[in-house]
Amino acid sequence: MLDEAMVALAASAGSGVVQAAGTDAWLALRNRMARLFGRGDRQQENVQLERLDRTAAELTAAGPEGNGPEGNGPEGSRNAERARHGAAWRTRTEDLLEQLEPGERAAAVAELRALLDEAAKAARPAAGGYSRGTCSSARRRWCPGTATSR
Repeated sequence: MLDEAMVALAASAGSGVVQAAGTDAWLALRNRMARLFGRGDRQQENVQLERLDRTAAELTAAGPEGNGPEGNGPEGSRNAERARHGAAWRTRTEDLLEQLEPGERAAAVAELRALLDEAAKAARPAAGGYSRGTCSSARRRWCPGTATSR
């Protein structure tokens, strides 16, 4: 059984995966999460990379994060998809932490905290600017105020 801090960290990991998908922080988070979940097993790491790629693809297909209410329209569908993936990665993280020995768990917790901090920093706007990282050249269609934001 995980304590509250571990459950909160797992929830943050789930949210972090969802928030990083499609941003400049994605590749670093993706690779580090796969290594963490793979636990030294290259085959298991590849399985996690595939899961993470599937998550990113499904979130990209759903569209950018919405701020509207949940509902039956596209906005509610996007938010539901983000919540579904966040919950899945939260559960995976909880499962991982539960199966680790105390020493391994402490190392995994430190790694999760570090990678979530780095992902959060990468997603923050630069001083004096607006950016969530979603306006990289591969994703120009989501950039507010551009001809490709339609």
